[in-house]
Parts: sequence; C-alpha cells; structure tokens
Amino acid sequence: MICRKDGGLYNRSMGALNDFWLGLQEFGQFLPILMMITGVVIGIMVGVLPGLSPSIGVALMLPVTFGLDAISALVLLVSVYLASNYGGSITAIAINTPGTPGAVATTFDGYELTKKGKPLYALMTSLTASTVGGLVGTIILILFSVPLAKIALSFESYEYFALGVFGLTIISSLAGKSPLKGFIASGIGLLLVTIGFDTQLPFSRFSMGIPQLAEGVEFIPALIGLFALAEIFYRIEKGDHIQPKEAARVDLSQTIPVKQLVKLKNVMLRSSVIGTLVGCIPGAGGTIATFIAYDSAKNASKHPGEFGKGSLEGVAAPEAANNGSVGGALVPLLTLGIPGSASTAVLLGALMIHKLNPGPELFSKEPGLVYGVFISLFFANIFMFFVGLLGNKLWIKIIAAPKSLLYPLILALSFIGSYFIQNSVFDVGVCIAFGIMGWLLKRGDFPTAPVVLGLILGKMIEENLRLSLVKGDWTDFFTRPGSLIIIALAVVSLFLPYLKKKLIKIAK
Repeated sequence: MICRKDGGLYNRSMGALNDFWLGLQEFGQFLPILMMITGVVIGIMVGVLPGLSPSIGVALMLPVTFGLDAISALVLLVSVYLASNYGGSITAIAINTPGTPGAVATTFDGYELTKKGKPLYALMTSLTASTVGGLVGTIILILFSVPLAKIALSFESYEYFALGVFGLTIISSLAGKSPLKGFIASGIGLLLVTIGFDTQLPFSRFSMGIPQLAEGVEFIPALIGLFALAEIFYRIEKGDHIQPKEAARVDLSQTIPVKQLVKLKNVMLRSSVIGTLVGCIPGAGGTIATFIAYDSAKNASKHPGEFGKGSLEGVAAPEAANNGSVGGALVPLLTLGIPGSASTAVLLGALMIHKLNPGPELFSKEPGLVYGVFISLFFANIFMFFVGLLGNKLWIKIIAAPKSLLYPLILALSFIGSYFIQNSVFDVGVCIAFGIMGWLLKRGDFPTAPVVLGLILGKMIEENLRLSLVKGDWTDFFTRPGSLIIIALAVVSLFLPYLKKKLIKIAK
C-alpha cells in the first residue's frame, strides 16, 4: 500500500514500524495512560447503568477533553466507548436488563445461566469474549483500515435494505419453538417503529396528537421496559419475590474451567470478525452485529438446541461481536471522516475540537496520534479484562441479594435511566407501557427479543426501501452484487434452522 507523506511516496510496510514507535511514544506518557484507566472504569459504569448507551457515555466525557491534549482526549473517549460496550453485559446477565442496546442478545443465554446458579460462567465468558473481540477488532483496524473503509463506502440504500432484511431473518433463531410467534412479535416492533416522522416526508405518523411521540417511540425506555420491567412483573406474578432461598443457589466460589473458555475460541474469533465487518458499515452499529453473530453461532453450533437455555456460545458470540464493532466503527471515521456509529460521531466532534481532520491526511500528518489511539485500544482491552475479573465477585453478590431488595432497586434504576434520556416523565411512562406489553407477551409465550429487533431494523428497512425504489425499481436489489449476496445470505439464514432439524430427523 502506497501513501504520500511530506510530498513524497513511501512504502507503508517500511513506515509501519516507525509509525508504531511514534504511537508508542505518544501513548506511553503519564496523562494518556491515566486517561485510559479512567476511561475504562467510567465506561464500565456507563454500561452497567440502564439507559446510558456508549454514545451517551462518550458525549458526557466530551467536555472533560477541552483542557486535554489531542492524544489524551481521544484515548479517554475511545476507552469509554470500548468499556461501556462490555459493561452493558453485566446487568444483562445479572438482572436481565441490558445496560446498552448491544447487550440485548446477551440476555438470551446470560440470564438463563444466572437463573441456573452459574452467573460467573456467563460473566467470565462475556468478559473473555469482549476482550478477544476488542483485540481482534483493533488488529483488523490496524491492518485493513483503508480496504475495509472502501468496502463500507460502496454500500448504498440497496445494500442497507438487504442488511436489514438479513437481520430480520434471525427471528427464526430467536423465536424458540414457535417461529410464528417470533414473526408476530417482530411485526409488533415493525408497527411501533412507524410511529413518528415519515422517513421521506416532513410529517408525523400515528402519533395520535401526542407531541412526545412526534419523533417516534424512544428506544432506550422501550428496551428497559421490555426486558427489565417485564421480567420483574412476570417474576412477581410467579411469586419469585417471596422466595429468598433462591439466592442461596448462587455459588460465590464457583470458577469456570479454562478449558471451557478455550473451546469457545472459534465462536469468539468468528464473531469478532463479524462485529468488525458490520461495525465498518456506517449506521449499522454493534447491535445489529450482535444479532448476526448470535445467529451465526447458533447455525454453526453442534448444540443449537442449547441456545436460549444457557449456552456459553450464546454469550460469547454477541459479546465478541459487540466489542469487535468498536474497531470496525473507527475504520470509516479515521480513514474517511465518516462516523460509523453514534459514539464515533461524538469522536468526530472531539477530533474537530482539537483541529484534526479525519481522513487519509490524518494518517500521513499525524501517524503518532493514530497509532497512539490504536495502541491505547490494546491496553484498554487488557486493563478492562483485569477490572472485570476484580468486579465479577461484586456482580455475583448483587445477584445473590434477596429479590425483595433487588427488584425495587431494578425498578428505580429503570425509571431513572428512562427519565434521564431526555429528562422526560413521558419516557418513564413509555418504559412502564413496554414493561406491561413485555409481561403480556411473556404470559403468552411470545419472545420479546424479536420486538426489539423490529424496533432496531424497522426504520432502516423502510427508509432504504423507499429510497431505492425512488432511484430505480425492485430488480436493482438483485442486479447489484452486494445486495444480492446479502439477500442470498438472508434466505439461507431463514431456512437453515428448519433444514438442520429435518437433516437431524433423517439421520436418526
């Protein structure tokens, strides 16, 4: 790969070591290292608190960077971004409350392990997978930044629509024994996402004259309600809150065998690559990557029937993809100046504040800064692993607390998290409404995850379908290689679980 520096051409393979050394010098100072440590700790706290997404965490830290030099500011923000992606899995596993949208898929198996008295198995798997995903994402970021950015940049509305459809096909894997109920639940999510401003025209739809619904249903309160409140309502109905002895089944001295973590290496590596690749696509984000990685892990597993019942693979896949997406999202930001996620949009603002223009020139004019950020990601992942190890016992003690104390705390956190999104009491009402809906769905044995999937993908699918049809016609989806390949993968993903069941029956 050839780039221009100081008016001349030089070979990147020859200059890489020099750039790496410059990056090490930039990062290896007291303040950047201190900012990395601070960022990881704050990031985990942001991830643990329901309602605070990685982008909110990064935005909250932005004013702190005004008095810092460029490398220290970027290291702080990137560390918060990375660690908050992991932190969201802690409450997802402990109390079935995704701390971040990217931790939704982790609840499917993580919370099931907690209910079986094995929360440390889930927490250690999540921590290890998040670390592996972050490291793999960083390696891919360093080696393939420019090529991956070019691929992501080539995506148009046709490919984005196909990617959204691909995401919806995962419902067959999330719906358990009844795919029909899964599609009904996803239909509810798709209907709810039509509330608010039209994707093409300047008017609000189905808002029923309620000003707070003019821009649509706020996603985070809905997410908290569907998972946290719905679970509490369901458990209270079953009388779980008056059974304090259940906590005694949690073994505080348990440790997961290292051999079991080693067995997950293929799942972690594959999911890390998926997360990085999806993260490279502007607007796709880590949440979609986690669902795709979960579906991929289930289809490739020798024990697909264990997914949704406490599978370690089901915890490792979304967590590796979630943290792998961090490196992927930084690819279009640093190489092309295009933010790949909400968090990197805030990072773009930080770069501008420090008078840095992201793009090819950043690599040639500030190689020490760029590689300093890359190196900080490596060390942030390692430090995050050790902080997670120290914190696991604390999370387990929280899980082991009596439900009569834990449930009111979860309710309080849910209401606080919903309120502070927009300082709106209405959002608390949204949280409660979705909690009641999630409780009713649980009573009818309908999965709630497809509702979330519909909420995540609905706007993306509608917007890009309409835009594509304005530019051409429906045949263009099958004449463009990118969209055709993704649609083909969607068809395979939809029918593969059924084909595998039939093959197993024939084999028997």
